[in-house]
Amino acid sequence: MDFYVVLGLGREATVGDIKRAYRRLARRYHPDINPGDRLAATQFRQIAEAYETLIDPDRRRRYDTGGSDPGPDEPRIYGFEGFDFSASAHGHIASTFGDLFAEVFRQRAEPQPGGEPEHGADLHQMVTLSFAEAMIGGQRALTITRLYRCSVCRGAGWLRTAEHACQTCRGAGVLKSARGHMVFSKPCEACRGTGLQSASPCAACSGQQVERRTETLTVALPAGLDDGVQVRVQGKGHVGRNNGEHGDLLLTVRVEPHGVFTREGDDLHVVVPIAIHEAALGAKLDVPALDGQAKLRVPPGTQSGQRFRLRERGVPSARTGRRGDLVVEVRLVLPRVLDERSKELLREFGRLNGDDVRKDLYGTGDRS
Repeated sequence: MDFYVVLGLGREATVGDIKRAYRRLARRYHPDINPGDRLAATQFRQIAEAYETLIDPDRRRRYDTGGSDPGPDEPRIYGFEGFDFSASAHGHIASTFGDLFAEVFRQRAEPQPGGEPEHGADLHQMVTLSFAEAMIGGQRALTITRLYRCSVCRGAGWLRTAEHACQTCRGAGVLKSARGHMVFSKPCEACRGTGLQSASPCAACSGQQVERRTETLTVALPAGLDDGVQVRVQGKGHVGRNNGEHGDLLLTVRVEPHGVFTREGDDLHVVVPIAIHEAALGAKLDVPALDGQAKLRVPPGTQSGQRFRLRERGVPSARTGRRGDLVVEVRLVLPRVLDERSKELLREFGRLNGDDVRKDLYGTGDRS
């Protein structure tokens, strides 16, 4: 095993080259980043062995002259090799070694400029309609607040600038932090270890690629919407990061109750009062409907609570446009008897129609 090949270096590599190579490879193959990957663990041990051999001048000299491996009494420590334990970290902003790998996981989870486009999140909003508005549909103006691509950086999250020293690492290319007597160092992510930057985070969106705007848009609502349904308006949700597509706007409809009609599916139900003479003799009634009034013919002998169905006078379906039915329930209303003439007429009516109306309750007219 050639230690120089393991680290991807030539034999003329300097101490700085060896440290940088080790840091780069350790971040890629460390077991904490590749849990359960035996191949990565083996590669990391080879990388660590190559590093501790080549970073020590005496051991490197022996290796270069004879190609010998480290002696059996020389300890091998894996996990913190290649990090500075003695240099001062005063005045520098950095993470600890553990935070170094936590940051790697975080970068995988968080969207980064130039990464894969992400589909934007859906936007949810409630819209309240009167019963009549829900039945006829139409245009509705809504005010919504959603995320757009930043108009300054056009969704990039950064702006190009003249090359300047990295503000994160102050041009050093590395970040250091102290914990007790140990000092940890890692390459600066902001400048990728170069110490220089030619771009800065967009001040308008703080590097988030998006900005929040409020707008008024007109939405077309179909006729026949029921309480609790959702209407999807495509492309009117939040924008996705990394120039991803917009999500959708989901409108949850709340329909206010009506004083006369009740709804069951696409059918409308209405209760209509009927006088005793209309029920007995039959009549033509004017009943309320969505589009004004409808004519209902009740036959002679109609009973209170009887229902009649008027075809296609109900609610238009929001899916098919086909209308349901209007279901009319008649309820008998007795007259207020105030004068003797009306009372006598009712008594006469009872004598002429003396059948026991409760005979069906007992099976026969005989109550004994």
